[in-house]
Amino acid sequence: MSKKQLIMDKSLELFANQGFEATSVQQITDYCGISKGAFYLSFKSKDELIVALIDHFMQQLTVDIDLSVRTTKSDDILYYFYHTTFQAFLKHANFVKLLMKEQTHSLNDELLTKMRYYDRKTDQTILTMIEKVYGEAINKVKYDLIFAIKGLINGYSSYLLFNRMEFDVDLISRSLVEKTDTLARSITIPFITEDYGNMFQQFHDEKVSEDDLYHLIEETIDELGESIEKESLILLKEQIRTPTYHHAIVIGLIENIKNHSQYKWLTYLLTKHFDF
Repeated sequence: MSKKQLIMDKSLELFANQGFEATSVQQITDYCGISKGAFYLSFKSKDELIVALIDHFMQQLTVDIDLSVRTTKSDDILYYFYHTTFQAFLKHANFVKLLMKEQTHSLNDELLTKMRYYDRKTDQTILTMIEKVYGEAINKVKYDLIFAIKGLINGYSSYLLFNRMEFDVDLISRSLVEKTDTLARSITIPFITEDYGNMFQQFHDEKVSEDDLYHLIEETIDELGESIEKESLILLKEQIRTPTYHHAIVIGLIENIKNHSQYKWLTYLLTKHFDF
């Protein structure tokens, strides 16, 4: 585990118990067993650490949901979408509670930009899903249905969280599939229309720039010791600038890093970049 990942994992435990404001950098370094100098080599400030934690959480959730939608048969896709979403909610409940409790601390411009990005990624994933399930039948209402689905998720998540309720992921997933089905077949007066679709398509056409992806790989390589993951990333970095390897080799290199949770977002960006 890299020093940066260690700090993130351990600080999350402290933040969950004490909150953002009450947790100092000194407490974090003591808990991690490192010096303040080592902390500041990874993060410029506690605020930067908090943004990194939220960014990491959203990356993991985005990748998991996108993967469930792209790899599931259309008959089951709605169920697995909701199941993946609420399984993540259950797994990271303490972190979600922390965000809702102290969100005002985190509302800086950088984080707001990131949250807008992930929100639009979620919109794209939901659109892909409902087009697979319902086809052209929902063309006039599909953008409205996106917001209805997000409203169901947010409403039920808040209810479960504030009431500290244990819940059956399978049951809530099946229940929300039924509600989504009803909405998809019943909406006749959409509020969100094609005007949003034009803006939405512009976002869909966007990709992470080659330079940004290249630098992200460089940062990741710097954190790694000698390993198959490091060697694979070095070759993938070269492939971005000078494509020379066969498609199958690139897939193999990405396979070498995909099963490690700390590289999940990077794997996702690489698959998008190479159009897998």
